[in-house]
Amino acid sequence: MIFVKDPNAVLDYYVDWTRWLNGDAIATSVWAVTAGLTVANDTHTTTAATVWLSGGVVGETYRVTNRITTAGGRTEDRSFDVKIAER
Repeated sequence: MIFVKDPNAVLDYYVDWTRWLNGDAIATSVWAVTAGLTVANDTHTTTAATVWLSGGVVGETYRVTNRITTAGGRTEDRSFDVKIAER
């Protein structure tokens, strides 16, 4: 999935892990982004993880990855791309 973001915008993106968790719960959530994009803030609940992103260079596409560890000890990643464009 590719999202489009203005370089001056600070926007939230989330991953809903409910179906994958199958009754387990998120214990920790870590976000990794390609250099040039900034994690302004991040939070998580027992079923979803949210990241607030800022910055980026017009014309560039950045990979954003959420890695969770569950209360049951499972670890999994989900990634998406953010393309920077003037809006």
